[in-house]
Amino acid sequence: MELVRPVIEEFAAEMFAGFARRDQRAKGQLYLRGLLCDGKRKSMQPMAARLGVDHQQLQQFVTTSTWDHSQVRARLTRWAARFVDPDALVVDDTGFPKDGTSSPGVARMYCGALGKRGNCQIGVSVHAVTDWSSAALDWRLYLPRSWDDHTATDPAEAQRIAALRARCAIPGHARFREKWRLALDMLDEVAAWGMPARPVIADAAYGDSTAFRAGLTDRGLAYVLAVSASTSVHPATARPVAPTYSGFGRPRTRTDYPDKPMTAKTMITTAGRAAGRFVTWRRGSRKTPGNPGAVMRSRFLALRVRPANRNITRAPDGSLPECWLLAEWPTGAPEPTDYWLATLPPSIPLRDLVQLAKIRWRIEHDYRELKDGLGLDHFEGRSWTGWHRHVTLASIAQAICTTLRHTPKAPAQA
Repeated sequence: MELVRPVIEEFAAEMFAGFARRDQRAKGQLYLRGLLCDGKRKSMQPMAARLGVDHQQLQQFVTTSTWDHSQVRARLTRWAARFVDPDALVVDDTGFPKDGTSSPGVARMYCGALGKRGNCQIGVSVHAVTDWSSAALDWRLYLPRSWDDHTATDPAEAQRIAALRARCAIPGHARFREKWRLALDMLDEVAAWGMPARPVIADAAYGDSTAFRAGLTDRGLAYVLAVSASTSVHPATARPVAPTYSGFGRPRTRTDYPDKPMTAKTMITTAGRAAGRFVTWRRGSRKTPGNPGAVMRSRFLALRVRPANRNITRAPDGSLPECWLLAEWPTGAPEPTDYWLATLPPSIPLRDLVQLAKIRWRIEHDYRELKDGLGLDHFEGRSWTGWHRHVTLASIAQAICTTLRHTPKAPAQA
């Protein structure tokens, strides 16, 4: 810690430059040191014990001190735009298992950390990503309907929820909002903070939402989104035709496709395994006797298609927008295992398309480092503001780790 402390101080000074008071900047730096120190548990009391301070200092800084976590995230975003220079922005969410029911947003939901439904919070996040580095830029705590008194039909239930919200100091504007809407809100926010437009990557929980895909297109953002095998598509060569008038009733004017759409799985399997190409997208860390170079390689097929889900905006001639359908069909697999829709240019090389589709592995690395090493899910407070401040500080701690990893001489220079 003494070796890297100058780096922490310099990074903290940049992130906390907007704090009005010197003691706030000092406590912010202290909290970062607590997250970066050895020790499995990164809640306030264990951190304070390792730092040799009263835990009330850390608690006051996170829960009641007057500083805006969104301003800190804006500085972190501008740092990531320079240092990470991301190839993509990845949207994802992660679960925070909880024993009690008083923490904001806690409900019985599917939790990836548990691998099943359980008592948890869900945090939605946006990350700046390359193959060599990544940074968590923005966070939202998901509030299910059970935490929104405006959605309750029973007055007694609404009153109970309102009391729970008041105890957690949840602001009035924070209501139930689908995760994909939270993701769009954050993409708007990081763009306003100075993050350049980059392709958006997400799993099928987001890619299967037609509204999310439309929201990205409306914002001028390209995407590579995982989708289900049952996603409906037309071939790119399909064209809508004007309906034939039967002579009875009012003539139909809307053009439509004469053939029914097929599923993504049917489209790919009809093209056949032989239509694919083997692509190596990166080298991993797990070497085996059969793969001493840890090469990550598989067969991929890419076809131009027109997604046919409902509520997709059509061109004036009635045609659906064209995009890529990418599928992975590993050797030995009887059928494709993964599918993506991508709005990247038709001229993009297959390898580049695959690299972006597969770049989500960085997020698993982020969540593992943030949770196992930096205490992302160790916050034990019960305030809305406290949770958002804690995850912000954990993200800064991860950015410091990234700086140290990729600037080996930083401590000596400092």
